[in-house]
This record gives sequence, structure tokens and C-alpha cells, in this order.
Amino acid sequence: MALIRWEPVRELNTIQHEMNRLFNAFFDTPAPGNGGSQPTLRRWIPPMDLVETDEAFVLRADLPGVSEQDVKLELEDNVLTVSGERKAEHEERKEGYYRVERAFGSFSRSLTVPEGVDPDAVRAAFDQGVLEVRIPKPEQRKARKVAINVSGTEQPATIEGSEGAGEAPSAS
Repeated sequence: MALIRWEPVRELNTIQHEMNRLFNAFFDTPAPGNGGSQPTLRRWIPPMDLVETDEAFVLRADLPGVSEQDVKLELEDNVLTVSGERKAEHEERKEGYYRVERAFGSFSRSLTVPEGVDPDAVRAAFDQGVLEVRIPKPEQRKARKVAINVSGTEQPATIEGSEGAGEAPSAS
């Protein structure tokens, strides 16, 4: 009998893989087998890239076949939502078979932006099926120095740090 070492991380990865498979199977209707004549209904999720530059966060979304009028951008409570619809462009044929692999329908993608983003400064451009949204970074809070008088010393100690949460001040 061979001993097999139990690795909990591998088990968690297996569970995650199975859950992803189940959710994908639930939300995506499988294609009819053997060239069936029913059109395939699949949920369309456009791919997006989020890149951070020195001045802004840049979101690029591939939206082929979608017009600028069919895309909606909303920024509310630090959540940017890109939504819209790609319309079906296929014809119904009475004889023979045809194949529809491109998904269509409505979509919605949301992402959280940092606190302090000015909604009026967000800019969007739509060019050749690519949506580009520029989200300027919020102004960083400036570090401040606070002098603390310590009894028994002539020189006050100074604490430097930023006002941001989660940062421990350093004493010098």
C-alpha cells in the first residue's frame, strides 16, 4: 500500500476548479450538439485590461460589434460599471446548417476604484471597438509631522507618517 501525502492547498485548488466549472456550466448554455438548428445562447463577457500609470488607472475593454451609443458608463460610490449590449447579426436559414459562435446580448462589468476619485475627471474614448476609460488617481494625502513633548527631555520627539489608514507612524 502506497502512502500519499495530503496537500490541503491542492484540495482547495481542485474545489475552486470544480466550482468555476459548475458556475460556467450554469450561466452558459451549451451549444446544441450535432449541428442543431437552434441558435446558441451564451453569456457575453467582454475582456478588459486595467493598467496603472503614474497619473491614472486606464481601463481598456474590447467591444467589437458594439456601437458607442450601446455602451453606458456609471461611477457611483467608488464603483465603475461598464454595461451595454451587442445585438445579434445572424439571419435565419431554412435549408442547410450554419454556425453561430460569436456571443451577443447585454453585459455588465463593475470594478471598485480608490476613494477620492473625482467623477468629473473621468474620461472615456471609444475607437474601433475599444473603450478606453481614464480614471485619474486621487490626490495623496500629505504626510504631516507632529511634535510630542516627552517629559525629561528638552528636544520633542517627532512622529512622521501619512494620514492614510493602515500605516503605522514612525518615531524619530
